[in-house]
Amino acid sequence: MPHISLAAEKIFVVGGLPITNSLLTSWLVAIFLIVSALFITRQLTLIPSRAQLIAESLIGGLYDFFQTITGKYVNQFFPLIASLFLFIITANWVGLLPGVGTIGFFRDEKFIPLLRGATADLNTTVALALVAVVAIQYFGFTTVGFRYSSRFLNFTNPIYFVLGLLELVSEITKIISFAFRLFGNIFAGEVLLTVMAFLMPFIVPLPFLMMELFIGFIQALVFSMLTAVFLHVAVSHGEHETSHAREEVSHT
Repeated sequence: MPHISLAAEKIFVVGGLPITNSLLTSWLVAIFLIVSALFITRQLTLIPSRAQLIAESLIGGLYDFFQTITGKYVNQFFPLIASLFLFIITANWVGLLPGVGTIGFFRDEKFIPLLRGATADLNTTVALALVAVVAIQYFGFTTVGFRYSSRFLNFTNPIYFVLGLLELVSEITKIISFAFRLFGNIFAGEVLLTVMAFLMPFIVPLPFLMMELFIGFIQALVFSMLTAVFLHVAVSHGEHETSHAREEVSHT
C-alpha cells in the first residue's frame, strides 16, 4: 500500500528538538540554494558562463516581473519576494524527485520516509506565511512609522474604527490563506502521484508528474506575487496617510 501521512514524521531528535523529514528536506533545499548562489557569484565576469547566464536570466526575469507590481519599491522588496519564490519552487519540485517519500526505514512496523516534500507539511507553509505577513507589517511601519497603525486602529469615527478591525482580521486570515493554499495544492498533488504510481507504475504517472511540475511553479509564483501585492498595498497606504497629513498641515 502507498504511504500517505498528513503529518510529517520524526526522524531523530537534536537537543530536545524533533527533526522531521519535511524539516530535513527544508534544510537541504536551503543549503542547495545558498551553495548555488555562492558558486555562481564567486567569479562574475562580463562574458558570463552558462551558469551565470542562466542565473542572470532568472533573476532578471523575476526582477522585471515584480517591478510591474511593486514599482519604485522593487529594490526594497525584491530580496524577500525572490527568496520566497526560489525557496518554494525548489521545495515543490524536490518533493517530486524519485526517492523523496519512498526511501526510508521502518519504526514500530510503520514506514518512515527519510525525506518528505517540505511544502507538503503545514508547519512549513505556516512558517512561510508568517514570514510574508510579518514582512508586510514591517515594511508598512518602516514606511510611515507609527501612523501605519491607523490602518487597523482608527478612532476618528465609528466607521473607520470598524473598517480598521476588519483590516486587522484580514491580515490574520492572510496567514491561513497563504498557508493552506500552498499546503493543500502540494499535498494533494503528492497524494495523486503516489496513488497513480501504486496503481499504474509505468508511463501513466508521467502526465500527472508534468502537471505537478507546472502546479509547483504556479504555487510559488502565486505566493510570491500575492506577497508583492500586499507589500505594495501596505506601502501605498502609508504614502496615502503621509500625503493626507501634509495636506492637513498645509491647510492649517
